[in-house]
Amino acid sequence: MSKSIDTNTSSTSHPGAWEPLQMPMFRIFWLASLGSNIGTWINATTSGWVMTDLSSSPVMVSLVQVATSLPVVMFALIAGALTDTIDHRRYLICTQIWMMLAAAMLAVLTATGQLNAWSLLILTFALGLGTAMAMPALSAAIADLVPRNLLSQAIALNSLSMNLSRSIGPAIGGLLLAQLGAWAAYGVNMISFIGMTIMLWYWRRLPDEHALPPERFFQALRAGLRYSWMASSFRAVLIRATAFIVFASSVWALLPLIARHELAGNPGTYGFLLTSVGVGAVITAITLPRIYKHTTRDRLVFIATIVYALTTLAIATIRNDVLLYIIMAVCGAAWLSVLSSLQVAAQISVPAWVRGRALSLYIMIFFTGMTFGSLLWGKVAAQTNTPVALLISAAGAVIAALIVRKFSLGPQETPDLTPSYHWPHPSIAKEPDKNRGPVLVTIEYEIVLDQRKDFLRAINSLGIIRRRDGAFAWGVFEDLAVPGRYIEIFQVSSWLDHLRQHARITREDQRIQEVVNSFHIGETVPKVSHFAGGAPVSPVSYDSIMTNS
Repeated sequence: MSKSIDTNTSSTSHPGAWEPLQMPMFRIFWLASLGSNIGTWINATTSGWVMTDLSSSPVMVSLVQVATSLPVVMFALIAGALTDTIDHRRYLICTQIWMMLAAAMLAVLTATGQLNAWSLLILTFALGLGTAMAMPALSAAIADLVPRNLLSQAIALNSLSMNLSRSIGPAIGGLLLAQLGAWAAYGVNMISFIGMTIMLWYWRRLPDEHALPPERFFQALRAGLRYSWMASSFRAVLIRATAFIVFASSVWALLPLIARHELAGNPGTYGFLLTSVGVGAVITAITLPRIYKHTTRDRLVFIATIVYALTTLAIATIRNDVLLYIIMAVCGAAWLSVLSSLQVAAQISVPAWVRGRALSLYIMIFFTGMTFGSLLWGKVAAQTNTPVALLISAAGAVIAALIVRKFSLGPQETPDLTPSYHWPHPSIAKEPDKNRGPVLVTIEYEIVLDQRKDFLRAINSLGIIRRRDGAFAWGVFEDLAVPGRYIEIFQVSSWLDHLRQHARITREDQRIQEVVNSFHIGETVPKVSHFAGGAPVSPVSYDSIMTNS
């Protein structure tokens, strides 16, 4: 039976772009994702065109994108919390079956002539709901399938899969629409979920020997939001993603109208426009590893955003089919450059214990921008016209890129966010009940007087880590009677929450703690003490806390 691998090591010191595909389970996952994504793009191409048959309103056409994106806005955070607290495999199998049934209903209604604009939107929403519930878990699964040093390459390959499907799917969708009808396209989408379902059926994750009882749902949700806000690199990803996607969404919301009305085209025209996007994205995905050797993610996101804005301007003004296919390829290259850079930055900036929740927030922000942007640009197009809406969005993208450029996406190298487990188990008389709290932890330091400012600067970084990993209060105080003697304090809600802090500290955090401890001049290591509020109850063993919820 296939199992997850050791995600900390790899025999290749300088791995290539294709190295993750040598991992059998990741290769199967990649192929299954490619098939599923092709079906998704067939469905998107079909639904966008079918809506132009059912309604000529720009608002109704843009609502197809809204119906796809809105479920992610509504349910992504819920999905992220579930991803980090329940079994990935069974959960994901349920989402695949749900989407298969929704696609089957679209095929049946279309084949029997019973599909109308509102039933199309409702079933598109149902497919979007399945996507919303699956995306955080599928994104988080990548880190379970490859070693840490291959994570960037695996994410790039996942982007390649998405954009290969963007190249293939719309062309197949346009062909099926023209030759067989929408029912056949929806039927192919239904079949596309089978591969991922089979892959998930055989996938087994190795259990975490250090695992503590899972957090309760709302506690997990709060912890994910807290971490996302406290982690500066991840917060920068969210800000820059928002600034990009609100304006970039205009192209995808209004492209069916460009194809039908501005180019006087047919389903094949629309399909080839989307295929051109995919071709540009695929070429870029293959060359991205080389591009990263010569520039940073921050600079690449900025330049690609400007290029994307220029292609949006071209789409608004050029009416030559062949030239627009070339423009759409450049648009796809810019789109992929931005999104791949943001996705890599998001994945490598969060540790495994919170990855599902953090990625769900990124996904929610992305689709919120798509939903709001689609509605906005549909309204603007209805009040003016489609080219004017695209021109306004292009200008907005440039302005937003300049404003958010100062937010850094973090270092190029993948930080080591694997758990360090270097904190010893607390030295206490008896193990308290796991729910006893609040818990106060104190650490005592002795600092050379002329190094106090440097020490305080260093320990503030440690304070961010304490609060990010669960502390609701943190502070550092100097003894007025003995200058240079400091006490650091932090509080968590319960004893179990403090044990979770032990499991959450990463090797990157360990380096920061070592810097802080280097200022300590005492004869022994800084003294750590633990205090618990509430009335004591019957003591339990540490092993029982580790194995029982």
